[in-house]
Amino acid sequence: MANYTGPKVKLSRRVGVPIADIPKHTVKRQLTPPGVHGYRGRRLRDYGIRLNEKQKLRYHYNVLEKQFRRYVDRANRSKGNTGDVLLVLLEGRLDNVIRRLGWTRTIWAARQLVSHGHVIVNGRKTDRPSYAVKVGDTITIKEKAQKLVRENMESMAGHEVAGWLTYNPSTLEASVIAEPSPDQVPFDVNMNLIVEFYR
Repeated sequence: MANYTGPKVKLSRRVGVPIADIPKHTVKRQLTPPGVHGYRGRRLRDYGIRLNEKQKLRYHYNVLEKQFRRYVDRANRSKGNTGDVLLVLLEGRLDNVIRRLGWTRTIWAARQLVSHGHVIVNGRKTDRPSYAVKVGDTITIKEKAQKLVRENMESMAGHEVAGWLTYNPSTLEASVIAEPSPDQVPFDVNMNLIVEFYR
């Protein structure tokens, strides 16, 4: 199955929370369930609640089900809390790092920037959005895409860069200074329900 290319606000409405931090998604009236009348009076059972929580995280990071399952398996095999490890793995994706730096407005724009070959990691062109960044990695933007990135940054004045990243706005050079921690993720999701979904 290919990547979802349909209307993105529909995804926010489906799960009931804004999956992107832009006005189109955060407007209150947009978060009613999709359809002419929405799902009035519909109550989710245990399975539905867990599925909805999982879909929130999937949509927020723009990851397909097969990829997401791989991340869950990897988190299960790792030491520590499975939910926290899963969140750290997803947060360390290159497309997400570009979004957290404020170089693009959404995860979909970040994915496009990476896959079009505009991002350089440690001096090498990297066009895989799922590339896992490590502590000490340096991320820069090719010269031909710098104008676009600066325009994005201007349109997002006041955007706070994640605490585990540092960057120089004049040269558009960023560094990963620490591993992301679950409490630094600006997206509210119940990781226990997601881990239970795959049990």
